[in-house]
Amino acid sequence: METPTQYLPSDYLPILIQLLAAVGFIVVTMLITHAIGPKRHSKVKDDAFECGIESEGNARTPISIKYFLIAILFVLFDVEIIFMYPWAVNFRALGAPGFLEMILFMGLLLTGFIYIIKKGVLKWE
Repeated sequence: METPTQYLPSDYLPILIQLLAAVGFIVVTMLITHAIGPKRHSKVKDDAFECGIESEGNARTPISIKYFLIAILFVLFDVEIIFMYPWAVNFRALGAPGFLEMILFMGLLLTGFIYIIKKGVLKWE
């Protein structure tokens, strides 16, 4: 019987060095671009630009919470659908246990979707 491998703090040194290098690169790049970037301001340059259409009204007008709920639910169900792709690719290799797990996953997904429909979240007024 093999003894479990014990990791020493020095084993994590390469990961720490890479993390520090990445964060250092980000900080240095942001500081340099801020220092050497152009600083010309005018009403036209600082004005909001959206697809070539002149902006009108206040950008701080309240938006319905329904919009955000739909967006969050889209992301949630979209990410859950992504989990189905590896299962479909490895369908035969996973066998019956993999099939039962996917049925459970789909059941939970369907339960959440039915709950959302019952709550009326998708009804737009």
